[in-house]
Amino acid sequence: MKTALHSTLLTLTAWLSISVAGAALPAMIGDQPLPSLAPLVDAASPAVVSIATRGTVEAPTNPLAEDPFFQRFFGVPQQRQREVRSAGSGVIIDAKNGYILTNHHVIDNADEIEILLADKRNLKATVVGSDPGTDIAVLRVEENDRLVQMPLGNSDDVRVGDFVVAIGNPFGLSHTVTSGIVSALGRTGLSMDGYEDFIQTDASINPGNSGGALVDLNGRLIGINSAIFSRSGGNIGIGFAIPVNIAKSIMAQLIEYGEVQRGLLGVSISDFNADVAAALGIEGDIEGALVQEVVADSAAERAGIEVSDIIVAVDGKPVNGASDLRTTIGLHRSGDTVTIAVMRDGRKRNIKATLTELTSAQDLDAAKISPALAGAELENFTGDKRGVPSGILVSSVEPGSPAAQRGLRSNDIITSVNRRRVQTIQEFSELAEGQNLLILGLRRGQRDLLLQVR
Repeated sequence: MKTALHSTLLTLTAWLSISVAGAALPAMIGDQPLPSLAPLVDAASPAVVSIATRGTVEAPTNPLAEDPFFQRFFGVPQQRQREVRSAGSGVIIDAKNGYILTNHHVIDNADEIEILLADKRNLKATVVGSDPGTDIAVLRVEENDRLVQMPLGNSDDVRVGDFVVAIGNPFGLSHTVTSGIVSALGRTGLSMDGYEDFIQTDASINPGNSGGALVDLNGRLIGINSAIFSRSGGNIGIGFAIPVNIAKSIMAQLIEYGEVQRGLLGVSISDFNADVAAALGIEGDIEGALVQEVVADSAAERAGIEVSDIIVAVDGKPVNGASDLRTTIGLHRSGDTVTIAVMRDGRKRNIKATLTELTSAQDLDAAKISPALAGAELENFTGDKRGVPSGILVSSVEPGSPAAQRGLRSNDIITSVNRRRVQTIQEFSELAEGQNLLILGLRRGQRDLLLQVR
């Protein structure tokens, strides 16, 4: 297949040269047919599916009803729900067991999931597991008869300039194929709290492509299409895909455990750049993450990482900043041993650290802190460069739950409890112990507000 594709590319080059020269395009170039990606598409398309979901979400409420003083006199309003439908794409990666890769946001809040295959069959699917942090989800269909799976490539081998093909269902148009090149690698900054290392491509990606396949010219999956950059909502030639190596790692954990057992180093960090270096009087061109705090009894403390260390690499891979380090560590499993390269007192040192589990810091059921917060999931949040403060991120709120009824929303950041500053779940838990009334200081978007929880 590789030889045939190589020949196709050579023919394509000749064809483009004729086109550029202004000559009429011939039906044949010598004894060779016109170049085509049709054989690749014929082989890959049956592994791409259309996903339709149906679910319920919390309906918007009047902002006045969220005011604690309004609730004090008029009570907490009943939450209303509305039905939502969404569509996306998925990729069959294990035909024998019926496993399908897609995006978390495609199936989030879904009560029913229906899969449409290339041969027009409709199958019911269930969620094996889903990870909001990487936006990866694994589905399963019980009827695995005549399923076609897509071979997996190696995204570490992808280079800028490689030709790629995107297959998905934009705007509900089943099995749409577009082509382009890899525009950039290692893109970050699309999500406030996600683990990011995107492949950027100019292959046309539109709403509905989410969860679809980014394929190399060997017909192998190298990425799961996830997002676009657009002011209008349509394609402008900037699309993003999750590298398949990340998807494989997350998929394996979701299948085995039903969740991701994400590693934790146990440090608070910030970007180390030229301005910080100048302020600290450090010379040299150094990029990395500055350690501002080492959590007690954490993997970092046990390994010997110290405050003011500059983490410059993990397992030999350079660290470009705080977000890069968070992603690199977060994509490891708990129990993994990693080599952390740090700059300390002008010297580079390699330190081995065995990561602990993030369960104490991520996706903690808030009911363990207070029954009034049941239905909310919490995780520690270290802040970001856009000025969002550190605190406890509300990663999700179940519609109709006690937490939702009291006005807590997904992506709220809890910054204080009863006028005491909190930055970790442990601090939150300690301050909330034995309290009948919790007055939570929140950052919601660009606003600060107080929320009373009884």
